[in-house]
Amino acid sequence: MPASPSTARAINDRLALRLLQQEGPLTAGQLKQLTGLSRPTVADLVERLTVAGLISVVGESGEQRRGPNARLYGIVADRAQLAALDVRTEGVTVVVADLLGAELARASVPITDDAGTGPAVEQAVALVERAAKEAGAERLHTVGVGAPGLIDPASGELRDSSGLPAWHRRLVAALQERLPARVIVENETNLAALAEQRDGAARDRDTFVLLWLGHGTGAAVVLDGRLRRGASGGTGEIGFLPVPGTATLPSATDCEGGFHSLAGGAAIAGLAAAYGLTATESGGEPPAAALVRAAVAAVTRPASPSSSAADRSPYGPSDRFLSALADRLAVGAASVVAVLDPGCVVLGGEVGQAGGEELAARVGERLARMSPLPAEVRAGVLGGGAVLRGALLTARESAQDDLFSPHPR
Repeated sequence: MPASPSTARAINDRLALRLLQQEGPLTAGQLKQLTGLSRPTVADLVERLTVAGLISVVGESGEQRRGPNARLYGIVADRAQLAALDVRTEGVTVVVADLLGAELARASVPITDDAGTGPAVEQAVALVERAAKEAGAERLHTVGVGAPGLIDPASGELRDSSGLPAWHRRLVAALQERLPARVIVENETNLAALAEQRDGAARDRDTFVLLWLGHGTGAAVVLDGRLRRGASGGTGEIGFLPVPGTATLPSATDCEGGFHSLAGGAAIAGLAAAYGLTATESGGEPPAAALVRAAVAAVTRPASPSSSAADRSPYGPSDRFLSALADRLAVGAASVVAVLDPGCVVLGGEVGQAGGEELAARVGERLARMSPLPAEVRAGVLGGGAVLRGALLTARESAQDDLFSPHPR
């Protein structure tokens, strides 16, 4: 059946807004060309969206002829302000942005292990409030939160997870109580995959697995363009995957003995120490990332007359460390590929970014020997910042879905 006039108007308005979001400011003539709508229909929708306060004239095109078609229309970015949080065991980072995702303010606060639940929550909520004030946001529309742990697929809430601070779960409830905003919480690795697909290493893939390598380990699964969470929200808990090379087996409450014991930050640091490697941390990155970055630099930089024979050897300590690490990562990657056949594995997180193409190539070579299923291995390009970026994308899409949808008058 043909759409009713009101439904057709809503569809056209939504299409125009999405085009303005993706392409930036457009003239009415350009909207007509891109949408295929008639000139009167485009004129009507431009007027509706302007009256609704969703778009405004932001300039003029370079066309010779003046008139309505020469005006450039753009989305009113300050129609709503958003916040994104990256919640880690050691602290919180927040970004406040406008409706188009432009950053307005950023702040971080460390939260120590001995901080009580109440004080930790107060620190985090106060951080969000200060950042919003700095950005000039009187009211946040949507807040996206990335946190470690399991997200209940039915309620959308962070579940109790062993080993995670109690203030993580309390923080979400406190944000909902204190802020007149919609609060969306998502697993940090899932958000990282969303960001890498939108802006990073997986932009051309609608099916892939992101292997998170930072302080801890995790995985995110995107199949046919959809993020898969599983029956209990636990898809990608690869740290619990039983693997060879560990002294014990993981349990239902402890991933020690699983893949985490091979590829977690502490395990990577221990492996580097076994090869006599050290590195200086910078920018708050995990020690494991600094060690991997230094090893990659050592094996890829041109040899100099002052470098030692051990440094110049392809079998030096840095080379052997990276090979051993690739052996470990390939075990986890091969398990995922054998079950899901994603065709692409992205090494994400701070360690994946630090390893770059050098580490990705080594893992790819080993994976090709271990699995009959072809799978390209890529280095993530967003590193630890992928979580915050993914949280902001989630908040932005939710806010736009709300604001761009027709509402009863």
